[in-house]
Parts: sequence; structure tokens; C-alpha cells
Amino acid sequence: MHLSRDDLPLFLHSAAQVRDLDARLIAAGTPGFELMRRAAHATWRALRRRWPDVGCLTVLAGRGNNAGDGYLVAALAQRAGWRVRVLALSAPDALTGDAALARDEALAAGVRPQPWSECAPLEGVVLDALLGTGLAGAVREPYAQAIRLLNASALPVLAVDIPSGLCADTGRVLGVAVRADLTVTFIGLKLGLFTADAPDQVGELVFDDLQADPALVAATPRVADRLSLGSLPRLAPRLRTAHKGQLGHLLVVGGDLGLGGASLLSAESALRAGAGLVSLATRPDHVPAALARRPEVMCTGVRSANQLLALARQADVLVVGPGLGQGAWGRSLISAVSGLSAPQVWDADALNLLAADQAELPVGSVITPHPGEAARLLGVSTAEVQADRPRAARELAQRFQAVVLLKGAGSLVAAPDGRMALCDRGHPVMAGAGLGDVLAGLIGALLAQGLDPYGAACLAVWLHARAGEVLAPGGRGLAASDLLPTIRQLLEEIAPCLK
Repeated sequence: MHLSRDDLPLFLHSAAQVRDLDARLIAAGTPGFELMRRAAHATWRALRRRWPDVGCLTVLAGRGNNAGDGYLVAALAQRAGWRVRVLALSAPDALTGDAALARDEALAAGVRPQPWSECAPLEGVVLDALLGTGLAGAVREPYAQAIRLLNASALPVLAVDIPSGLCADTGRVLGVAVRADLTVTFIGLKLGLFTADAPDQVGELVFDDLQADPALVAATPRVADRLSLGSLPRLAPRLRTAHKGQLGHLLVVGGDLGLGGASLLSAESALRAGAGLVSLATRPDHVPAALARRPEVMCTGVRSANQLLALARQADVLVVGPGLGQGAWGRSLISAVSGLSAPQVWDADALNLLAADQAELPVGSVITPHPGEAARLLGVSTAEVQADRPRAARELAQRFQAVVLLKGAGSLVAAPDGRMALCDRGHPVMAGAGLGDVLAGLIGALLAQGLDPYGAACLAVWLHARAGEVLAPGGRGLAASDLLPTIRQLLEEIAPCLK
């Protein structure tokens, strides 16, 4: 089945969970070789749909069931009249079990495997059937060299189940990994197909459940939920008698000297996302410009923590950190709001001050670190965070008893109770300044309108990323404020305002 992004399954699993599901399907009466046949047919259908007129297939075959899938696809292509070459990195006669049966079927169809060598030419569409989801350590030779040569070939590549060298649990490249144009994956979606390095390796993703028993699939544990249009949290419709006092008063705290734009972006985002009242506490120097740009935001210049507290005690939700700085002014303001009970969203310099033990995060908050900020909060390197983003998000949620939105490709939302969601939306056009400030304000606005912290973070990250996709055809030059009208339109489309 060829599914659009929003029709893909909502549950994301670890490699071990999918292997367990595979074993339970076999135990329930579906032979393993039959599942392999179904996988091969799904791969062949996807290949012909994407490259119908190539007529030439090169299969890079490794060992185990991944190789078995490759041999069966080779047999299908051979019978369809394609020119087929199988380059084997593991001796075909060393295959066992279902993979050996697949090899025999390919041989019966007229396929003649050849040993792989660095000089062996690649042509047509290349099928990556080298390494599967069980890979744990770095890719070894000769597989690493085969992958490097494949990536340098500029030929179209289809990966079976997962690009070889990509970790199915974390999405990180294990030394080297295939860069596929198309990946066909089976039975259950692996979380590692969506986060960290995965977006650069997976290409288009096609899923096939191999006719698995829905009851067995539903009973399979999962590690995360994939955010999708049909599963997003929803704001309650507004009564026709609604007034601003019922829609939350949000206060943005930030904007040190030279950084006033960040806090104003957050305030504008909260305003456009429907918060009833939006206030901004910033440096007095920024007030005239803020009022000129956005008179609907109640902007107050604050010089001290006492001035801030008078404002903060009137707010239902606080967004703390955009442009806050890490100087004396920022430290005094964050110390003032740390003891307040209102829901809070901490971003940017609020997180840097938290990492430096200059502030204490209120329980029940939302924090929105990018990988560098997450690394400082955990006391590790950015590379360590990116090596296992799910673990980093969970650890942050537990350590700070907060909802964590770990930004980046395949943004993750983690809650202290163990829930995790992944957003597979977004576009590289969003790699620019101010986008995080917009996201923080959006989360705050959804909190102000009644969503719980986890739901607010999930809905906000999807709206934010989807807006970037809508605006992506320009490719470059997206300004953070460009997102605001699109976010507003998306929010109206998925959450009609009136009953």
C-alpha cells in the first residue's frame, strides 16, 4: 500500500518491538517465508511505481532476511523481463532459513549472483538489501565501502525496510549509511526512520503492513506516537458569548538590550494563535518599537524583578526566555518567575540559565531546547544528544519533571509520565533565526486556551512545522514572522472557532 504522510501508522516502534511482532505473526500461522514474499512484492510495486521505465536492477545483497528480500525482488524483476544483477557481499550459499529459500527462488528464476567487488559496476535502480534493523555498531567492511560507492554513484536507490547503516531506534548514521531515494518499510514503523539523520537518508517512505493481523499489531508496545492531522490535540470550540478573559492572559518575559525582536515574535505568535490577552515584559528601550509594530500587545518596560512580579501575578501563562540574555537583568527576572505556579514555557536563554544553575524550573513547565541547549542541560555533548534523541528527551523530562520539546529534524515531545510523540513535518527553509521564538509563543497560547502542557507542545510543534512546509516552495529566505498567518489559518482549519 502506498500511503501519504498523514495515512502512515500513528505508532512508532523500536526495532526489537517490530521483530517481536514479526515473530508473533509467524507463531500465529503466517510462515516467515510468506511474510518475506509479501515484503518483496510490496518493494517491487513501489519500485515500478517510482521508476517504471528503467528496466534494469542492481541488487546489493548482504546476509539474513534483508538479503532474502533482495533475492526475491531480483526474481520478480527477472521474470518481468528486467536486466538484473545481484552483487553479493555475503556468499549466497552461506544463507540459511528463509533467506536461503529466497536465494533458491532467485536462482530458479535465472538470476546469477556475483561476488561484490569495488570494481563491480552499478546500473539502473540499485536495491539496498545489505543490512537490516538489527545493526547495532558501526558498519564494517566491506559493507562500508559498498555503501560509500553506492552513495557516490548518483544512481536511484531503493532501501528495503531501512537504509543500511541507519539505526532503527535513534535515526543516527552508524558510521556510514545508504542515502536512499525511496525506502519501503514493513509491519511496523521504526522511530529511527524519522529523526536525527534519518530525513537525509530515507527519502520517500512507503509502508506496507504485509497483511498483518490488526489485533496483533494493536497489542504491540510502542515507543512513540507520530503526530498526524487526524490525531492532534484539539482546542475546544469557542462559545458565541466567549470573551477575552476566558481565553487566557499570556505574558512573555524577555528581550534584553539588542534582543527585543525575539520576545516580540513570541508575543505576536501568541496573539495570532488566539490567546485572549498578550502582555510583554521587556527592556524599557524596546517599548516604543514594540507598540509601533504590534499595538495589540500590552508592552511594559521592566527594570527589576519586583516590577515583573506585579505583571506576572496577573498572567495565566508565562513564556520565559526569548531574548532574555544571561546578564544580571535576565537572571533577576527569571528568579522572580521561578516561584510562580502559573504554567510556563521556557526557551532560549531561560534554558541556558537553567543549565548554569542560575534558575529553578517550576514543576509542570514546558521546555523547548534545541540539541545544543539539551546538551548543556544534560551535561553532555551535542553529538551525544543527537546520537540518541529519544533517550535525551526522556531524560530531560524525568530530570526536570517537565514536558520537553526537543527541536530538530524529527522533533520529539516527551512527558514525565513516559509519553512521547514525534513530529515528522517541517522543511529546511525553517533553518533560521526566530523560528523557536514563534514556537514558544504558540505553545503558550495553546496553554492559555486550555490545553495541557503535553497536548499544547504536540499541537504547536505540528502547526509550526506544517506551516514551514506550506511556505517552503520559496526554498530560502523564510522570516520567522512569515509563519504567523499560516499558523493561524492551519489552526482555524483543524480547530473551528465557533460551536
